[in-house]
Amino acid sequence: MRELVERKAKRHMILDFFRLDGKVAMVTGARKGLGRGIAEGLAEAGADIVGVGPIPMPETEQAVRALGRKFLFIDADLGARERIPDIIPETVAAMGSVDILVNNAGIIRRADVLEFSEKDWDDVMNVNLRSLFFLSQEAARQMQKQGRGGKIINIASMLSFQGGIRVPSYTASKSAVAGLTKLMANELAVYGIQVNAIAPGYMATDNTEALQKDPVRSREILSRIPAGRWGTPDDLKGAAVFLASSASDYLTGCIVPVDGGWLSR
Repeated sequence: MRELVERKAKRHMILDFFRLDGKVAMVTGARKGLGRGIAEGLAEAGADIVGVGPIPMPETEQAVRALGRKFLFIDADLGARERIPDIIPETVAAMGSVDILVNNAGIIRRADVLEFSEKDWDDVMNVNLRSLFFLSQEAARQMQKQGRGGKIINIASMLSFQGGIRVPSYTASKSAVAGLTKLMANELAVYGIQVNAIAPGYMATDNTEALQKDPVRSREILSRIPAGRWGTPDDLKGAAVFLASSASDYLTGCIVPVDGGWLSR
């Protein structure tokens, strides 16, 4: 903790606090969509990137390396228990440390409550919640060992605040993500680790493709967003860099909506 305070005291320009030079940032689900946008944003701020997922992500790697940053791909199915304990050790062996974890990986299943299957429940909860907690646990242990603090950023949702329809396991998982963010923030602050979440609004990604193509639902959604448009991965870069940087050292346990004003309407 003393090192964090002393390092911060030596800086004088506010933009210095947002730099991530020398940091290693792990982003789950970084192959496309919001995860890729976040990974690129963190690399633009100076971080080296570890992308975690079950499918190679050459486009993300190319974008990161084009910025002069290192990139490591870790092949891992986050819906399975077996791989999670190995992810942090593999990262440290290859990159030397882990300073930032972004729990972005997530899936969604849609069906009416009366028809929702146990498999769809378990699949979503395993990826969206179980892997988030246990990977965060492993990352926090490593950050504690390194002794210089760290940042954990969870990707929540508008359904961390609202109920939604036809997505019971997704709503349950994202509501739990908000609660876990606060709990981890409470317990990990003593180690100089800040834990926050970003709650994206309606974003133009694969998860919302069906809604975007439904003219009625899309019109209903856009009519409630003061910004008047669907969000894009680039819209999350600023929040991600802020929460990953020393500019947010006194912010923890917060759920930050990036929603074009959806929750304000």
